[in-house]
Amino acid sequence: MMQNIDKRARALLFRTRLARAMTRSGKSQAALAREAGIDRSTVSQLLTGDGARLPNAHVVGCCATACGVSADWLLGLSERPESAADLLATSLTLTEAPRALVDEQIFAWHREAAGYKIRHVPAGLPDMLKTRAVLEWEYAPSLGKTAQQAINASNDRLEWMRQSGSDYELAVPLHELDAFARATGYYTGLPRRMRLEQLDHLETLTADLYPRLRLSLFDARRLYSAPLTIFGPLLAVLYVGRNYLAFRDNARVTAFTGHFDQLVREAGVGSRAAPAHLRSLRGSLN
Repeated sequence: MMQNIDKRARALLFRTRLARAMTRSGKSQAALAREAGIDRSTVSQLLTGDGARLPNAHVVGCCATACGVSADWLLGLSERPESAADLLATSLTLTEAPRALVDEQIFAWHREAAGYKIRHVPAGLPDMLKTRAVLEWEYAPSLGKTAQQAINASNDRLEWMRQSGSDYELAVPLHELDAFARATGYYTGLPRRMRLEQLDHLETLTADLYPRLRLSLFDARRLYSAPLTIFGPLLAVLYVGRNYLAFRDNARVTAFTGHFDQLVREAGVGSRAAPAHLRSLRGSLN
């Protein structure tokens, strides 16, 4: 919420922001006057006056348009200089989601959010926690001969993520791990040896990396979630198969964060109990 300020302070803020907008857009007084359709003397008065009087709405709007900022920002009614159209255009983006281990866009979002908590609901088991054997089994059909190169590059980037200072909180449906352990559904045909090795790997990671890595298992019959990643307070990304939907506006990021936190609160298996649950699943395969 914007703080109420008196007329004189608002007039000073307008002059300061107009000067800043002109500098950022490379506009001289003459250029601004020409593009805004006002006299050059008017521009000079807008920049150098010391009273409490503000220009009329038409002049403010013309100056804002000429400088590529919003009138609300010039008047101190917003802290974002972008116009409403620009804010709308950047608040939601649609990005292609390649079928590949090495995803430049995902890695860019991780770099942007380095140091913030990353909350993640994966589409299956999270790639960063898979063994090399499971990655080869899963990706070789789609990546062919490049699978090994992709796995090597992915391992390098996953190592960077682990050292980035970010905490990772993962929420995975209980039925996903059950299907994996029993080699049903998506995991049909996955050899028993690979499943045992993967469950051992998951148990080790969730025990050794806690609390920087937290894995919670939720019951999708009680509370469903689409694949989702929340990069701190910066953005929330939904995975819809061929594309990512990325939201940057605060209201939506907050809403998705609340949804994720509810998954964790109502998880059937909390992060502290995850290693024991994985050990139990492994035991069921003996």
